[in-house]
Amino acid sequence: MTTIHVHRTTTATPEQIVAGLTDFGPGRQEIFGNSAADYLEVHHRGPHDADVTEGSNHIWERLHYDWSEPRRVRMTTTDSNLW
Repeated sequence: MTTIHVHRTTTATPEQIVAGLTDFGPGRQEIFGNSAADYLEVHHRGPHDADVTEGSNHIWERLHYDWSEPRRVRMTTTDSNLW
């Protein structure tokens, strides 16, 4: 299994980062250009996790988002037409 860690310097607070990553509402494409509105489908959203399909340009993936640990969002691909 491949694991990718992303580290980025920002002025945003950890709470703002988690809020942005876990907002699956309208306007998501404005933050994440590869998450087109017509591909976005939220299958489940709980208080600390979500099951979401997103993508664009005929490429999509289904992800399990887990933000149960403070200051960390773990995204696991569960299905994809790319990998």
